[in-house]
Amino acid sequence: MKKILIINANYYKNISHGLVVSAKKKILNKYKIKIINVPGVFEIPVTISKNLKRYDAFIALGCVIKGQTPHFDFISQASTNAIMDLSIQSKKPIGNGIITCLNKKQALARKKKGAEAANAVISVLLQK
Repeated sequence: MKKILIINANYYKNISHGLVVSAKKKILNKYKIKIINVPGVFEIPVTISKNLKRYDAFIALGCVIKGQTPHFDFISQASTNAIMDLSIQSKKPIGNGIITCLNKKQALARKKKGAEAANAVISVLLQK
């Protein structure tokens, strides 16, 4: 049975919980899963990197909400680039379910992004 690690940035606990629930619904009973919680999105790539040899695939979940400083742009771009680089270098699927929103209302409405990231990982795992 293939093993999938879900890395959940739980800075916004109510938002990340919805992402995790939607992702788990797609993969539960089909794959062996483990969830590691990290404080924020910036910690996701290093957590994946530390676990590359132990899992067949990864799902990165979290939320970045735009504030009044450029921090949003830096964190969003850096984490996305690092996740893509890890996936290509390791040749392992990493579903990017990190949502970037302008406010909490938008974020709460995008809980299904966890399921979409899980679907992406499954589709790559099923490739021959």
